[in-house]
Amino acid sequence: MSQAEPRWLDAEEQGTWLALTGVLVRLPATLDAQLQRDAGIGHFEYQVLAGLSMTPDRTLQMSELADFAVGSLSRLSHTVKRLEQQGWVRRMPDPADCRCTLAVLTDAGWEKTVATAPGHVAEVRRLVFDPLTKALQRQLREAGRRIHHTVDPDAPWPGGG
Repeated sequence: MSQAEPRWLDAEEQGTWLALTGVLVRLPATLDAQLQRDAGIGHFEYQVLAGLSMTPDRTLQMSELADFAVGSLSRLSHTVKRLEQQGWVRRMPDPADCRCTLAVLTDAGWEKTVATAPGHVAEVRRLVFDPLTKALQRQLREAGRRIHHTVDPDAPWPGGG
């Protein structure tokens, strides 16, 4: 039995792939640097705080929060421990399901998130949205949706709509 010839990337595909991998490496590092400089927290920590801040009661099960922040439960647990030490998050058993733990954004955590968000949003706007037309933004969203669904068909699409 012969092995099928690999489907090599053509020149345009290779250029697209290299552009995407450059963004995948540089964008998170740039966002992390801005958050560290301006707020003393990393991007993952900010995602955790932001995820909690977007819920009506500022509370999520740890597994849901891990999905939102795109991190493992182990990574989230270590991060929440650091955020607890700062007084920004607390953990408590889920009264609806004793097998689960809830993460709760404290008032101090809410204040930290509110203080951090404007600088972070300005950096996201500068790096991602300002260079793109509305049409390119829609194309980027659709490309992200399609890739997301191919990578993990069972994961909810975080992009809304």
